[in-house]
Amino acid sequence: MAGKQIICIKWGVKYGPDYVNRLYAMAARHITPPFTFTCFTDDPSGLRPEVRHFPMPDFAVTMPVGTPGMWPKSCLWGPKLGDLEGPVLFLDLDLVITGSLDDFFTHGPADGVVAARNPVRPLERLAQTSVFRFPVGKLEPMQKLFASDPQGFANKYRYEQRFLTHNAPGGVSFFPSAWVRHFRQNCQYPFPLNYAFQPRLPKGTRIVIFPGGLKPHEAVAGTYNADWPHLSRRAHLAALFNGRRKESFFSHLRHYLLPTAWVAEHWREEDGRAEP
Repeated sequence: MAGKQIICIKWGVKYGPDYVNRLYAMAARHITPPFTFTCFTDDPSGLRPEVRHFPMPDFAVTMPVGTPGMWPKSCLWGPKLGDLEGPVLFLDLDLVITGSLDDFFTHGPADGVVAARNPVRPLERLAQTSVFRFPVGKLEPMQKLFASDPQGFANKYRYEQRFLTHNAPGGVSFFPSAWVRHFRQNCQYPFPLNYAFQPRLPKGTRIVIFPGGLKPHEAVAGTYNADWPHLSRRAHLAALFNGRRKESFFSHLRHYLLPTAWVAEHWREEDGRAEP
């Protein structure tokens, strides 16, 4: 099997099948067929029929604890991924596709590891594994290295993307930064502009990632917290002084978010609805 191959993983209960189905629909709208979309999961129930699925790849190690990285992604680094061969493009479940994916399959060396660049740490050459491409089996030496001391490497690198950046065979190259944008870093306006304008979609953006906290359904609703409903500008400012705010004074000001129409437009299945 070859050609355009997209993969994702879903384990546990944090994300339901609706996230996988929505990701498939977004990909299908922004790719030139043919392509395949494969989910590795511990529970395939509820997945739409176009989504191929396999059990989570076997990787019998005790995952690290007490570190912020998404270390279960290390199961993808092994010698096999279902029946897939050649390069695969991994996408996180909680991202929003806004433009063509075609060039993600051709940019950079065909047999290399190519990733989005982490915009949160611009002074560090660091991969962002919300979006990265690699040939099946190429990362096996890295998986073996990690398996030799999972907790030790997690303590040293903290994030799986830093471990990948420094240990991927042949090194890591990057997709153009304009293709992959970080919602909080690149789309939201700072205070006080966040009270006047909904987050922007920078020109040329193809994928918007949502690492760390804020998720697409919250951007659609205009809220930073599922327990904190969207308020009018006046009510949100009033909460600074009436005892309703749940965070520091300045965080409360920064975290006002207007409902984001373009996220609702893109983050959906075919029927046009945008639901959490």
